[in-house]
Amino acid sequence: MDAIVKSLRPADEKEVALEPVRRPTREEAEAAVRTLIAWAGDNPDREGLVDTPKRVAKAFEEFYRGYNERAEDALERTFDEVGGYEDIVLVRDIPFYSHCEHHLVPFVGKAHIAYYPSEGVVGLSKLARVVDVFARRMQTQENLTAQIIGAIDETLKPRGVAVMLEAEHQCMSLRGVQKPGVSTITSQFTGVFQDDPTEQVRFLTLVRSGK
Repeated sequence: MDAIVKSLRPADEKEVALEPVRRPTREEAEAAVRTLIAWAGDNPDREGLVDTPKRVAKAFEEFYRGYNERAEDALERTFDEVGGYEDIVLVRDIPFYSHCEHHLVPFVGKAHIAYYPSEGVVGLSKLARVVDVFARRMQTQENLTAQIIGAIDETLKPRGVAVMLEAEHQCMSLRGVQKPGVSTITSQFTGVFQDDPTEQVRFLTLVRSGK
């Protein structure tokens, strides 16, 4: 990864670069974890914790690998030989986990994505890949929803896209109000889904069918 990391936030469904931030070294990251362990009240030098800073740094690389990935790369290959199919394509119950940018604790849920093809279709697994690219960043659920639909709409240029996320936030279940089992639902629509309420109903019906 580059030594300089740009913080990314959406504006009108597009990412804009803020002030560059120097990416700390692995040694600096591990030292920061040691500081947090000590601040929490434990001894970072005891046997059970002595290697924890290394493990946490490695885990962060996996948790936040989305900063090094582009959704456009997952969507760049499309297929035109679909026998003239032009109806809705829906992939539902895509599992994901992300981390709340306010407390760095997980929120876990499922994504449902539908689109109407206009210039070919994309491999179904690629939609799940798009979810992962953006979920593996520090996020809010609202922003995650907007980034997913923005990437699909801009790259595939379909006749319409629908995205719905359902997730449980551990910042609500483990801290604060401590209310486990509460689901947060976000949705966004473009194209025909946005223009025609009956298409939104169709999308929601297909998502809920069989549940």
